[in-house]
Amino acid sequence: MMGYSVYLPLGIDRNGLPIEIATEKKYGIRMVDTPREKFIDLCKHVLDDLEAKFIETMKIMGMSGDFEHYYRTDSEEYRKLTQATFIRLWHDGLIYQSKRPNNYCVDCRTTLADADVVYEEIPSQLVYIKFKVKETGEEIPIATTRPELLSSCRAVLVNPEDSRYTKLHGKTVITPIFNREVKLIPHPSAKQEFGSGAVMICSYGDYTDVLMFRELGLPETISIDIDGRMTETAAQYKGLKVRQARQKIIEDMENFGLVIKKESLLHRTPICERSNTPIEIISMDEYYLKQLDHKEQVREAAKKLIFHPEGHRRILLDWIDSVSFDWPISRRRFYGTEIPVWYCKSCNAPHVPEAGQYYQPWKQKAPFEKCRKCGDKEFVGDQRTFDTWMDSSITPLFVTKYSVNKDFHSATYPTALRPQAKDIIRTWLYYTILRCLQLTGKPPFEHAWIMGYGVDEKGEKMSKSKGNVIDPLPILKKYGADAFRLWAASEASLGSDFRVSEAKISGVGKFITKIWNVSKFISNFPYPKSANLIETDRWILSELSILAKEALEGYKDFNFFIPANKVREFLWNVFAPHYVEMVKQRAYGMNFSEEEKSAAHYTLHTGLRVILLLLAPITPFVIDKVWTDLYDAKSIHVEKFPDLGQDYGLSNLTSKIVDFNSNVWNAKREKGLSLRDGIRIEIPKDLEALQKDLKAMHNIQS
Repeated sequence: MMGYSVYLPLGIDRNGLPIEIATEKKYGIRMVDTPREKFIDLCKHVLDDLEAKFIETMKIMGMSGDFEHYYRTDSEEYRKLTQATFIRLWHDGLIYQSKRPNNYCVDCRTTLADADVVYEEIPSQLVYIKFKVKETGEEIPIATTRPELLSSCRAVLVNPEDSRYTKLHGKTVITPIFNREVKLIPHPSAKQEFGSGAVMICSYGDYTDVLMFRELGLPETISIDIDGRMTETAAQYKGLKVRQARQKIIEDMENFGLVIKKESLLHRTPICERSNTPIEIISMDEYYLKQLDHKEQVREAAKKLIFHPEGHRRILLDWIDSVSFDWPISRRRFYGTEIPVWYCKSCNAPHVPEAGQYYQPWKQKAPFEKCRKCGDKEFVGDQRTFDTWMDSSITPLFVTKYSVNKDFHSATYPTALRPQAKDIIRTWLYYTILRCLQLTGKPPFEHAWIMGYGVDEKGEKMSKSKGNVIDPLPILKKYGADAFRLWAASEASLGSDFRVSEAKISGVGKFITKIWNVSKFISNFPYPKSANLIETDRWILSELSILAKEALEGYKDFNFFIPANKVREFLWNVFAPHYVEMVKQRAYGMNFSEEEKSAAHYTLHTGLRVILLLLAPITPFVIDKVWTDLYDAKSIHVEKFPDLGQDYGLSNLTSKIVDFNSNVWNAKREKGLSLRDGIRIEIPKDLEALQKDLKAMHNIQS
């Protein structure tokens, strides 16, 4: 309606941990205990059911995508492109394999990127434990929330400025229970004010541990395995789950008199975003995509990107600044795009095939005759899949036919707009910019439209885990898409959270009825192509010009809150109660000339047409029905937005007209008169040019 040619692809995201978790719950199985082929097949069944509901909801909602040609991120064509981008970046030296500590979810049984981790304040205990200094025999207290990691403690840090420990710098400390000797090292990362000021460094309790192990060159000792159980390093606690081991070690230390005290506190804990399980940091062999080398390039792209609203740019910039490790892109899951790598069975050298087809190394024969390194002819395929964001981050490339149709790609890339929610700025938005810059040298889009959260009646974010989600489909079927869409546009100003309320959605239906009734009234009259306007008509057209300008400015900023509320306010509070009521007598030709009557018809239709055009993107169904019925025209959605019309400079009359009409209505009410009864009242001089319409409207007696 702005006059552009619009390409609006429609895609269904069918990858990721949520699908696998939903499959496990639905069929009462565990992925690791299910044959891979069977588990993949079950995932597809779950996805097909979900997709059917998604499509039904989207159609009822009035989305404009091409439902005959929508794409799926788990299609062979899509996964082939994901693998092709991996192969390209592998050869460009931007992807590498390394064993290093990573976020790990014991429930999802896979490595996680930092972006997949959220933090929650969880009740915990800060346990003060007695450590002994070997050289002096004295005891020092060390406070920790992770006593189960005592078996992997490799150093104790104190702040160099902490006078309590100055004489112990460089001394040897003996860990309780396990009696292992570690050094006491002065380091500024130790906080004097936390706990006892002395902190044990273990592999791995948190990110500080990871950094300290690297900086100090400490030998890694793993106490927790990929099943979330204690390893043989934990000696007598081997096989216990983390929580069990924590409780047992605390009990044992209390029995040995090694616990000084325990404090309850809320501990900021890293949580897997999908399973809501506290993560562990475990050293694993994974593939990594270089992102540290591209932080500045991504930051520059983020600065040039046009944000709607602008305030959400800060979320992206803060995330870029926080990135401190390369992105681990391999996952130990089944349902996802496979990593296209085979390994020589003899020397384990990785072999990456040519791009151009979809590979499944876990079940396909290697497309190589022999190992390029040792000449062996046997290969083993990689069993892992990609992080789902490796797929999702190339949507701008897939929809613009990158590497498939050069002309189409050059005509459509970079794309214009990325619409998305604010909770995936650090994932979908960030990873898309990173990957597309690496592959094309250009940012993927010009605008980022960021929506807020839907919150419940208490103001809490809606989520399935909280059980406060409202299924939109019954609401849509009950109240209709127009009411639902108008409510959404009216409720959520650009980028803000919005409260989901069935009562408010229901209330919006009254406005839809108002549009219908006003349209029905105006349909009684012909629509002349031109007319000699009088002052009343020029006044409302002045207001209409301002309305169109404000609404179109809102649309240009993708801020639907503005046109939704401006048009609603104009129709409900100005056009219908004041102009329409004021010209009813004239429209019917009662004591008015044909020329005056025709002017009323022209202005009524002009006002209605502008209102319909401005509301069409928000309430598409009822508006299109009115438009096609009333004007015997094609769909309103192939029309252009109205021009701003002529502003006669009479909007200053609006408040005076509203006040005068309200005074008359109140006066009649006080006198017990109906609205049709006559009344003697003086018309202000400012409104004398409108007096003929005002007298007819209120039956004002001379």
